[in-house]
Amino acid sequence: MTPKLSKEELERYDRQIMIRGWSEEGQLKLKKAKVVIAGAGGLGNPAAIYLAAAGLGRILNIDNDQYELSNLNRQILGWQKDIGRPKVEAVREKLRALNPDIEVEAAATEITAENVCDLIRGSDVVVDAMDNWKTRFCLNSGCVECRIPLVHAGIHGLSGQITTIVPGEGPCLQCIIPKPPPEIRPFPVVGATPGLFAMLQTMEVFKLILGLGKPLVGRLLLFSGEDMSFNTVQVSRNPDCPICSRTQPKSRVH
Repeated sequence: MTPKLSKEELERYDRQIMIRGWSEEGQLKLKKAKVVIAGAGGLGNPAAIYLAAAGLGRILNIDNDQYELSNLNRQILGWQKDIGRPKVEAVREKLRALNPDIEVEAAATEITAENVCDLIRGSDVVVDAMDNWKTRFCLNSGCVECRIPLVHAGIHGLSGQITTIVPGEGPCLQCIIPKPPPEIRPFPVVGATPGLFAMLQTMEVFKLILGLGKPLVGRLLLFSGEDMSFNTVQVSRNPDCPICSRTQPKSRVH
């Protein structure tokens, strides 16, 4: 039997169903989709909220940390009462309260080269909401190997960047950044910066699943909050990339 949207779902998602190219058919695609959010911090929390609110059927949030007081200026699903609590548990609780029609899974584990494919396999899109380059490059390798689109974003202070990686169609993260930048711990950040980029990541997820518009494949979008400037840079595949040089394109999610 073909799944249908309930009366409550049609009412809940009415305004987005009105978007040209979205429709009830697109909403069903969201309902059947699974997205992995790697990270439950400044990027992962708002991305999770908006994916859940839009009716993304299955969300798997992966993070091995607990909330600390210094997280609460930007990690908006961590409240005062959640200090010391595993982040993914607090996220799951609040997303279920926000939208009981979706499935939310939590994995309180570290992403490694050994487990990355097991964690992301079966998902339609992976959201890179990490705060370190080692794990980002691990996700990149896993997504290329498993042929899963990856929406990358990184922030620092009032600035950041975002790109979408579709294996075989455009450059992977290692094509764009051949060597991982040095890790800076802790790094400066105000909540509005990861909030902005999480919203852009969420928009890319919708576009990939629904087949809307033009995702940021082969383009790196840069933002500076100091002068409120957006710039887009064209980026290309490295034919000698050790990660993606032999990867051929596959059909999109939609």
